[in-house]
Amino acid sequence: MSVPSEQSHAVIIEAALNGINPRAPRDPDGIARDALACLEAGAAILHNHIDTPGRSTGAPPPTREEVAERYLLAWRQVFAERPDTLIYPTVGYAADVAGSFAHVELLAKGGWLQIGIVDPGSVNLGGCDADGIPTGGIVYSNSYDDIRHQMNLCTQLRLGPSLAIYEPGFLRAVLAWHRAGRLPAGAMVKLYFGGEYGYLGKTTAGPSFGLPPTEPALRAYLDMLDGTGLPWSTAVMGGDIFATPVARLTLELGGHLHVGLEDHAGPGLREATNAELVREAADLARAVGRPVATTADTRALLGLPSATG
Repeated sequence: MSVPSEQSHAVIIEAALNGINPRAPRDPDGIARDALACLEAGAAILHNHIDTPGRSTGAPPPTREEVAERYLLAWRQVFAERPDTLIYPTVGYAADVAGSFAHVELLAKGGWLQIGIVDPGSVNLGGCDADGIPTGGIVYSNSYDDIRHQMNLCTQLRLGPSLAIYEPGFLRAVLAWHRAGRLPAGAMVKLYFGGEYGYLGKTTAGPSFGLPPTEPALRAYLDMLDGTGLPWSTAVMGGDIFATPVARLTLELGGHLHVGLEDHAGPGLREATNAELVREAADLARAVGRPVATTADTRALLGLPSATG
């Protein structure tokens, strides 16, 4: 899809509202307030988690209907004021990939989604012990068959996949789908760099996942993406993206920004709100001479498929 030249340079700002960060909103009313504040500040895409019991608590997992409804308690408030909102959930906590993505199907068929989720790889998540040795037993696992399910679900539901790239191998899997001509329409590559506090916002700095937020690391990813034409954004998980060279360089090289309290987690980081992080991203975009994308711009830039076909 062709877009006007001024849109082709616009910056898509995504706000990841919450996650494990204890300062992030958890209840539906708080999520809705932050969502609307971020949209006002310049965000074009929103992403959030919910506070239902998961497998880590030992409680019975909620049904897909309960999960979808918990998202909608916040989303209905947002859509009432901003009916054009682009927002998407996170993965569920079921025993298999079909169950973990069942709520996505419900939300999409209800007309709430234009963006889906694909986590195209596996990664260790944890922290460090007192000696600085990596510790923790969390393996976020997505087999190639799991990835196929996620990709096919986006195709079937006409959702543009948000492609979370935690490690270079994740991107290689995405590129295989792209070369085969099977990558769902509306895809966006999200390059997640590992900050010093990692995805879990651990209490001590130390080894994290993936590539560090440096210029050589970003250029390595862009070398892999060269010639694909895929839109891409950057984030620093467990760090402050604006304290790294990645934020400005991303904008100078034509990329987009993923910010918010899901990423900005860790005891050593400066305090900020979701809306403040979005405004900082918007200010930086304007400082390098690029406009901030509206929701309509974003639909055009990504070529998001219509839910009605």
